[in-house]
Amino acid sequence: MRQGVSYFLILTLAITGIMTGIAHAYAVPAPKAAAQTIAAVAAEKIAAPAKALSEEETQAPSTKVILPVRRPGDSADDEDLPVVDTDENIPLPPYPPKARISIGALQTYALGEEDTLQDVARYFKLGFVELRAANPKVDPWTPVPGEAVTIPAFHLLPRTRQVGIVVNLAQMRMYYFATQGKEPVTFPIGIGREGLLTPTGETTIVRKVVGPTWFPTPRMHEEKPYLPASIGPGPSNPLGTHALYLGWPEFRIHGTDKPWAIGRRVSSGCMRMYPEDIKSLFKMVPVGTKVTVVDQPILVGWISGALYLEANPSKSQNIDIEINGEHQVKGLTDALKKVITDAAGAPASRIDWDAATEAVEQRLGYPVVIAEAEKTVAAAGKKELPPPPPAPSHSLFKGSTVARFNDSR
Repeated sequence: MRQGVSYFLILTLAITGIMTGIAHAYAVPAPKAAAQTIAAVAAEKIAAPAKALSEEETQAPSTKVILPVRRPGDSADDEDLPVVDTDENIPLPPYPPKARISIGALQTYALGEEDTLQDVARYFKLGFVELRAANPKVDPWTPVPGEAVTIPAFHLLPRTRQVGIVVNLAQMRMYYFATQGKEPVTFPIGIGREGLLTPTGETTIVRKVVGPTWFPTPRMHEEKPYLPASIGPGPSNPLGTHALYLGWPEFRIHGTDKPWAIGRRVSSGCMRMYPEDIKSLFKMVPVGTKVTVVDQPILVGWISGALYLEANPSKSQNIDIEINGEHQVKGLTDALKKVITDAAGAPASRIDWDAATEAVEQRLGYPVVIAEAEKTVAAAGKKELPPPPPAPSHSLFKGSTVARFNDSR
């Protein structure tokens, strides 16, 4: 009898353990916990099946596209691929004649009692990693109330033709040049993760859709057999409320049901935008708008007689910053010095290499001064800039979340 009871107890414990494991496997994390472990979340690539494409889409122009190439041994469903940083020693192209060099200005903000960096990033139209890189010593989830954070709204523009939509993957930022020569509208974006990178090159917007339908790809179904055949318009649609279809059939610019993904490398190649931002862009851009995607981590440009250097985090540093707030230092090499000197078009003797080294090592993601036209600066960031607006003392989050992030607006 005792032996029978023992077998019964063992069987009961085994079944309980299995059921507990299943419950843990399918448990949904709390929103804040999900945000803190975001680097481990695999986001779906948005791709409609070929039969859903119109004849116009299949014949849309798509030139100079550089698609990501898998390395030997990589499998299609491997999400733990080695990260390959962009080669920063490639010479930078020149700015086009009469091109704008920069946009925006640095600001500061005093954190409220309930603010997180995620809240602040969305309010100021920044990506999460972009804001954290500029404030490496600030706790992203439980910052000190009243602590001042830098709002990195000052950027050098990518070195390419300023026509239509221009995306710099290294900045995880999009610029829309409605009128050539005038200041563009800019938005943060989420882009493809390693192994499923967003391509570089040129294409166009071939179609605009309100309330798009999302179709999981065969790869997604293989990874997650429980996915439905499609998801129509609604709050759980990964495409969000609006989508801009590109001449690259499997890639889109679209909204998202996961706003925390903006400013991170978590998609399957598409470019995601905050729900409120995709609605704004959707109204601005017509079908046929040119889209240019570049990947320029290091940017150099002259502004009002001063030479600025913007060093954005590399892919591997981006992952480190997202998770830990710190990153492995990449030093200023002789090859990168030549890139900076050639892009500046000025003698190397004018450049403060201590300032440049500090900028490259810190990777704050916003421009700092490394030279002046007449003389070498003594240290980075000493160039006088217009004074930023005073730091607000109220919380962005408290009492205003619904009004600011209501997706129905």
